[in-house]
This record gives sequence, C-alpha cells and structure tokens, in this order.
Amino acid sequence: MRALHLRPGDAAHAEIDANQLEREPLTVYPGPVESMLMESLGPLPGATRFYGRIWTGKRTVVIRYYYAQAPDGEKVPICAVARKSGGQLVAKPGQFPGSAELEFSSVAIFIVEDFL
Repeated sequence: MRALHLRPGDAAHAEIDANQLEREPLTVYPGPVESMLMESLGPLPGATRFYGRIWTGKRTVVIRYYYAQAPDGEKVPICAVARKSGGQLVAKPGQFPGSAELEFSSVAIFIVEDFL
C-alpha cells in the first residue's frame, strides 16, 4: 500500500459486484468477489477492480479485498474492506442457502492496516 501512497482510512465509493451494477437489493454469496471503484482512490482511477472474498452471516456480510487492478495495470496487493457508512454491512438472509441480501449494491472500500 505504501507503493500506492495509500493509508489506512483512505476510502472510495464502489459497486460490490462488478457484474451486477446497481442491482438493488443485491444478493451475495460466500466466496470470491470482484468489485469496481466508482471514483478514484489515491492513484487508482475509477473502474479499478478490487478482488477479494465475501463471508455471509445471519445479519452481516464481511468483504475483504486482497488485490486491486487498475484498467491498464497489473494486479497489486492491497488490504481493504467494504463498509457502509463506516460500519458493518447489515444484511437479511437470502433466498438460497448461504446467501445474504443487501439493501444497496454500493459500499465504501476502506484501506486498512491489516485484517483483525
């Protein structure tokens, strides 16, 4: 993250699922996720993809990101999480086993020091 001049707390607006833009409510499943920045984050322009993993719970969803890839760049390691208004992603149980339903399809991606 130092190479990108990003610090913990830096954030930008993003769509959770790059393949389901602005789909609300959004159903998510545990496993890999590809999110897309809707604005720049430091040197990373809008449309940068963030790759990570989703975990679903009874009332929350956790999304952690491990790599970012600008539209014209290589994948670079990153340490970031998805949050809504600085807090948890509150969810309802989805219709399918393991799925969760989020009211909105967008989040803020926050750079973090590490995953606790």
